[in-house]
Amino acid sequence: MPGPLPSSLPGMPGPLPLLPYQGCPAPSPPPLPGMPGPPPPPPLPGGPGMPPPPLPAPGMGMPLPPPGMGGWGAPVPPPLPFGLSPKKEYKPEVQLKRANWSKIGYEDLSEKSFWTKANEDRYENNELFAKLTLAFSSQTKTSKAKKDQEGEEEKKTTQKKKVKELKVLDSKSSQNLSIFLGSFRLPYEEIKNVILEVNEKLLSESMVQNLIKQLPEQETLNVLGEMKDEYEDLAEAEQFGVVMSTVKRLKPRLTAILFRLQFEEQLNNIKPDVVSVTAACEELRMSATFSQLLQLILLVGNYMNAGSRNAKAFGFSISYLCKLRDTKTADLKQTLLHFLADVCQEQYPDVMTFPDELIHVEKASRVSAETLQKNLEQMGRALKSLDKDLETFPPPQSDRDMFIEKMNSFVGSAREQYEKLDMMHKNMEKQYSDLGDYFVFDPRKISVEEFFGDLNNFKNMFQQAVKENAKRREAEEKIKRAKLAREKADREKEEKQKRSQQLDLNEEGDETGIMDGLLEALQSGAAFKRKRGPRQADSVLSLSQLVLETCSPTGELVMQ
Repeated sequence: MPGPLPSSLPGMPGPLPLLPYQGCPAPSPPPLPGMPGPPPPPPLPGGPGMPPPPLPAPGMGMPLPPPGMGGWGAPVPPPLPFGLSPKKEYKPEVQLKRANWSKIGYEDLSEKSFWTKANEDRYENNELFAKLTLAFSSQTKTSKAKKDQEGEEEKKTTQKKKVKELKVLDSKSSQNLSIFLGSFRLPYEEIKNVILEVNEKLLSESMVQNLIKQLPEQETLNVLGEMKDEYEDLAEAEQFGVVMSTVKRLKPRLTAILFRLQFEEQLNNIKPDVVSVTAACEELRMSATFSQLLQLILLVGNYMNAGSRNAKAFGFSISYLCKLRDTKTADLKQTLLHFLADVCQEQYPDVMTFPDELIHVEKASRVSAETLQKNLEQMGRALKSLDKDLETFPPPQSDRDMFIEKMNSFVGSAREQYEKLDMMHKNMEKQYSDLGDYFVFDPRKISVEEFFGDLNNFKNMFQQAVKENAKRREAEEKIKRAKLAREKADREKEEKQKRSQQLDLNEEGDETGIMDGLLEALQSGAAFKRKRGPRQADSVLSLSQLVLETCSPTGELVMQ
């Protein structure tokens, strides 16, 4: 029988000891001869009959939880975007009235949003929270009385007579045209030349508008033009039609002239509105004081909404600013807006100047972006149509016909001004769209007029609340002064009564002294010793006489 294999070859080191693999138990030594073999290995993980893993021995660390799990089974909240921190969870001692705002969560924000950079925690202080709790505690149930004041405005509608466009000149059309012509008192040929020359000194906007309105259709004018041989026999209005029928493309001329007369006015109406909205957007984003106020409102609202679904908001809709006065104090004497105005005046006086930094908001609140867009588009279409008409317009029909020359010059200048205005309008739209990202609202759903209207109303309400707070403090001061005056008067009255009582006590003491003196005189017999008169020989005086004669006029006892 061969012998055992050598553990190592000659000249070689002994076998390396087997080290246990990290996390696995060390291998057991081979069994001794005659002993049973080692137990079978445990089943593979997941196999049938697999017992639960044993708990770690004391002192051994717990295995790491799977990635994305906090502890065992508790999911780890995902990190907030843009480096945001979770909002604090406040726990007021009592439940407060709620701030009914439209909550903005972190998922609604973008990197450019105002609320992403807001840091309302710096305005947090115990005094503010104590005042909030005292003023807006909802434990005392109070009844709300809402009074809606609706202002009624009377609208005066003016009815304009509609002129029907007819193919022939009837009596009514003739009458209207005659009335129009009577207001100018110019010969018909002169009116024709004024139109050909595009004489803006004599052509007014109203005159051209009435001409376009009152003139018969071109077909009717053509019929009248064939009746020039019967000119003297025609009615006044028909004679005018004969003269005007000689002007080529009369209606397009008048329309172009009217556009030229109105262009400067339209430009001056649109441009200030564009500038106002653009400036208002910039002012809102640049105003540090308005930024402070928004953060303060966010802090107050989150504290008041503690425990509700509107708590821990990252921001709120700007439209909520106008609802601040809907939340009233427990005693119904003030609103949340008055409370905030007081806090700003006492602790953050710089915030009081925010209306001065939003000077274009009022003008922007009167701008209808829809009307602005329509007017600008109408201007662009009219300019394009005029440019196209000039390309196909017939050559001048006389030396006085200056239409093409003057209109070409106008179109060049007007196009330059329109393109500049259109660029300003596109910039305004971009600024308003960016403002939507900044304050987290949809600029397609909330119009310029509505957004800035809310801001302007809030600005006015805030200033009104400041005035009302001043009046309230003045009234409270007056009541306080009156109370102090009453207390002072009461104290003086009380002191006077005390002095009066002291005097009464003194007088009572004097009377007691007099009686004591009288008794002493009676006991000693001094009261009976007096000089006898010639007719009063040893007569006995009565007690009353003794008293009267014994006492002096001042009440003092006279010892005789």
